[in-house]
Amino acid sequence: MAAILLDLQPGDEVIMPSFTFVSTANAFVLCGAVPVFVDVRQDTLNLDERLVEAAITSRTKAICVVHYAGVGCDMDAIMALAKAHGLFVVEDAAQAILSTYKNRPLGSIGHLAALSFHETKNVISGEGGALLINDERFIERAEVVRENGTNRSKFFRGQIDKYTWVDIGSSFLPSEIVAAFLAAQLEQAQAITARRLAIWDQYATWAASMQTQSHIRAPIIPADCGHNAHMFYLLLPSLERRTSFIAQLKERGIGAVFHYVPLHSSPAGCRYGRAHGDLAVTSDVSDRLVRLPLWIGLDEHMENVLAAASAALGA
Repeated sequence: MAAILLDLQPGDEVIMPSFTFVSTANAFVLCGAVPVFVDVRQDTLNLDERLVEAAITSRTKAICVVHYAGVGCDMDAIMALAKAHGLFVVEDAAQAILSTYKNRPLGSIGHLAALSFHETKNVISGEGGALLINDERFIERAEVVRENGTNRSKFFRGQIDKYTWVDIGSSFLPSEIVAAFLAAQLEQAQAITARRLAIWDQYATWAASMQTQSHIRAPIIPADCGHNAHMFYLLLPSLERRTSFIAQLKERGIGAVFHYVPLHSSPAGCRYGRAHGDLAVTSDVSDRLVRLPLWIGLDEHMENVLAAASAALGA
C-alpha cells in the first residue's frame, strides 16, 4: 500500500538496504520501481545513513529504511536527507512494534510505515500487517486503496449514496477473526514486550561473559534507541564457525538459524535492482549472523539453551 500511495512509476528508484526480507523490495518492484541497495552499518545492521546521499539520483523517489531487529535507524539523518532532496521516507517497521527512536515510536517518523503481524513477530495475527500514515496527504487515497480501489468507506459514513471503483487497489482488510485475534494480542503488547526483554537481557548477560574468549559479538543498541527484544543474534567469527554452531545446537534440539541472504546478490535482486557500492558489510554479516531462539515461554528452557550455546562455542 505504501508503494502504491507513493505513485511510483517505472524506472523510479527507492533506496533501501540489501539486508532485509524480500517484501521490502517486492512492494516497490511491483510498481515498476528499481530498488537501489545500500550497505548497512556495522553496529546496528541498519541502513548506513552516511552512504545514502551518494546513492541519490534524479530518479530517486523514496528512501525505505528497515529497523532491523526492532532497533531504530538514525531517523534524524534520514529525514534531513529526504527533506533536502525532496524524497519520501517509508519505514519498514515490520520488526519494530513498541520500539522507539529518541522516545518516538518507530513507524511514526517517516511519511509512511508498515508493521507486520506475521507469526514470527512480537505481536501476531498469523499473517497481515498495518499501514501507518504520518502525512495527511495520503489518508484519503489509502482508504480507497485498501478497499479494492473503491470509495466504500465514504458510503458507509453516509458521505455518498453509492460507492464505485475510483482507483487501483486490492483487498487489504483482515478478516474479523484475524482482527479479533490481533486485538487480544495488542491488549497484551506491553506485557509481551516485557517478557521478551527479560529473555533478551539473559542472552545479553551471557554473551557479554562469552564475548572475549569466543570472539562473538552481540547486538549493539544505540543510546537513543529503545528496542522491543524482537531478536537476539550473534555475529560469529566466520561462516564455518556459524555452520558448526547451528549444527551443534540442532543436535541438542535447539533451533538456531541464520538470517537474510542479501537481496543484491539474489537472482531477482540482480534482475530488478542495482547495488550502490560493494555492500561489504552486508555480505560479511550475512555469512556470520545467527539468531538464537526467542519466544514467550522460552524462560524455562534458558539454562539448557545457554549451556548448549556455550558448549557450541567451545567454552
